Parts: sequence; structure tokens; C-alpha cells
Amino acid sequence: MRKSALALAAAMLLLASCGQGTADKGGREPAGAGVATDAPEREPDGPTGGENVREAESGETGGPGDSGPTGDSAASGSRDIEGPDDGAAPAPAAPLYRMNGAYRFVPIDGEAPKNVVLLTFDDGPKDRELLETMLDALDSHQAKAVFFVNGYRAVKQPELLKLIRERGHMIGNHSWDHIDLKKETEDAVRDQIGRVQRLVEETVGEAPKLFRPPFGSGGDYVRGIAEEFGLLFTTWSNGSLDWDASAKDKPDVVIKNVLDQLHPGANILMHELPWTAEALDELLGKIEAEGYAFLDPALIEIPVPGPADGEDGGA
Repeated sequence: MRKSALALAAAMLLLASCGQGTADKGGREPAGAGVATDAPEREPDGPTGGENVREAESGETGGPGDSGPTGDSAASGSRDIEGPDDGAAPAPAAPLYRMNGAYRFVPIDGEAPKNVVLLTFDDGPKDRELLETMLDALDSHQAKAVFFVNGYRAVKQPELLKLIRERGHMIGNHSWDHIDLKKETEDAVRDQIGRVQRLVEETVGEAPKLFRPPFGSGGDYVRGIAEEFGLLFTTWSNGSLDWDASAKDKPDVVIKNVLDQLHPGANILMHELPWTAEALDELLGKIEAEGYAFLDPALIEIPVPGPADGEDGGA
């Protein structure tokens, strides 16, 4: 009898022990189970930033039909386009504006607003603090711009090219040495343009699409060579004269010069200069007060010249 009781007690203890082990397996998360859940939260510290840069440049972050804060502005880029899930780059923004023969920008179809201006800054990148001041002013007005860079400067501070791109702006080609290209041989002009194209593409992953010759000098000769690189040749239609001695250290003069020449589709020339940076926030506010929006350069049509276009291509 005593042996039977002892055997029964031993069996009950064994069953209780097995039941406790089953509860542990179902109630506690196995070691390492949280790794898959946490992984997406760590992605922003990795290569995601580069993808955001490409979206900003292509205008994927907003468009005329979006409901976001920049949806009604010409500076907002294109409507969101869902790309394939195979990691391919997002589709570029559909162009809404075309440059005419006077270097002004006009709507392609008439649906886009006419009262827009393109903001451009030449001769950089120079100084990070100065550049960031200008980028902050642009951000405060949800404005995008083209920064036409010189190779001899950019090669010394390639991180500033990345900064321009990361902040959603376009990088333009302003030649390597800032020389009068009209006085150079064809090979020299190709070298001056091509070296900048390669440097920018190697640094930010995309070559410039717009080219502005130093001093606005070049004509059909330089234009034809620029188009060989798939570039849109442009000068300007509104000069701030911020480079002139009359405007040095005088932000109010820069503002007045731009406002006095304001017109629909204006192609505004400015430079990376301290007094321009100081003027920029007030200038942008006054441009808006005149009823103008800021043209996102990603919405500009870049013509692809055909093999027989010759020097008649572009504007």
C-alpha cells in the first residue's frame, strides 16, 4: 500500500514538472525573436539617406496635386509615383516648364502657373556656413534652387555637393575653372564641362542637367558642346548684380535689383556671397508677396538633341 502511494506521488510530481516546462516555452519570447521587428527601425541610420536624396532631386516628395504643405507651389516637384519593388530608382518628375529663347521659363501646357521664378546661385561651393545660411532661407520658403558649381572649388569640398543634394536642390555645371569658354578650343571646352560632369556624378550619383557658362559667354559654339553632354545651356534673365561693387555688403541693393527686374518665368542669377545670403530670406518673402512661386528645377524640360539638331538645339 505504501509503495503504491509513493509511486502515485512520484507520478504526480513528474506531470507537474512537464506542465511547467510547456508554460515557459509558450509564455516567454525566445532569445533573438525581436531582431526582425527592430531591423526596420535601424534602417534610417544606414543607406536610406541616399534614397531620400534621390527622391528630393527627382521631385518625388511632393507635387502640384499633393495635399502636403508644398502641394500648391511650383516648387513642390511632381506627384508621387509608385515605383517597382525591385529597388529601381523612382521615375523622374514630368516636366512642366520649358526654357524659351530669352532664358525664361514658360509652362509647357498652360496648366502650370506662369508666375514662377527660378532661383540660381553661381561660383560655389565656397563656405559651409555661408551655404547653410542660404539653404536655411530657401527651406523657410519651401523653395528649390540650382547651384551652378565650379570644379576647382567643388573638388576641394565635395561634401558641400552632397549637402546641396541632401537638402533637395539641383547642382548645375559652371565649368571647371570659370574661364571664358568662347575663347577656348573645342577640346578645352569639353574638358571644362566634362570634368565637372564626372566629379558631380561620382560625388552625388547624378551628373548635372543644366549648364551656365562663366560670364554668360559662349553662344552657339559652347551651347553645341554642352548639348553633347545632355545639358540644357542657360544664362539668365534677371541679374541681381550681387557681384558688382555697387552691391557689395549691401543686401538691400541685391533685393532691389531683383525686384526691379521681376517677371514671369524669371531666371534669377545670384552668387554664394555673404550679402546675398543676408538678403535671401527677405528677398524670397518679397518675391512671394508679388504673387510669384519658386520653380522647382526638377520640373524643367531637358531637351535631348537629335543627331541632326546641330547648333540649333536648345535655347
